[in-house]
Amino acid sequence: QVQLVESGGGLVQAGGSLRLSCAASGSIFSSARMDWFRQAPGKQRELVASISSGGVRNYIDSVKGRFTISRDGAKNTVYLQMNSLKPEDTAVYYCAAYSIATYYWGQGTQVTVSS
Repeated sequence: QVQLVESGGGLVQAGGSLRLSCAASGSIFSSARMDWFRQAPGKQRELVASISSGGVRNYIDSVKGRFTISRDGAKNTVYLQMNSLKPEDTAVYYCAAYSIATYYWGQGTQVTVSS
């Protein structure tokens, strides 16, 4: 069974930084693509960043240059370093593992950026 547990969310002023962590249990971490999604109130969930098992990274345009996704195989953990945060980054952030056409989800962590 796969479990994903996010941490690191909170309230920050615009221009500040946060680092989200997602600890994965189970055996799929090493082979899974790891994603960070977010969902703002009244909006659809969107894929923010992803990192393949081989370390290939992708980002949506709105976070390029500000967010960095990384993964630590020894700790079965994926991170999202978020810098220069903007009020429009406010959302619930979800970690997801994608493996063999299946998504596994964390419970989400709230990020609020005040102006």
